[in-house]
Amino acid sequence: MGHLVIEKPLKAIYVKNVDNNPPRIHNLLRLAEKAQIYTTEEQKDILDLITTFNINARYPDFGQSFYKKCDYDFTKSNIEKIEELREWLLLILENE
Repeated sequence: MGHLVIEKPLKAIYVKNVDNNPPRIHNLLRLAEKAQIYTTEEQKDILDLITTFNINARYPDFGQSFYKKCDYDFTKSNIEKIEELREWLLLILENE
């Protein structure tokens, strides 16, 4: 779900900045680049990380090892990153 929380605002920014038809891709960093959003290195790393969540959730071979990694601390830390990134993206949407 965290992937979708970030993907949807990125596509909304793409629609606002570039074109009414957002690309049918799920790579969040690539979406940010196509949406013409400046990202810091830290944000790029987080976008890449969240993209892996989507891959791990969609493909069962990766899923088991991913689920084992998702303990309380891992989950809490990454939910916080997703929330911060979402707030930043929503600010971009409001200000453009």
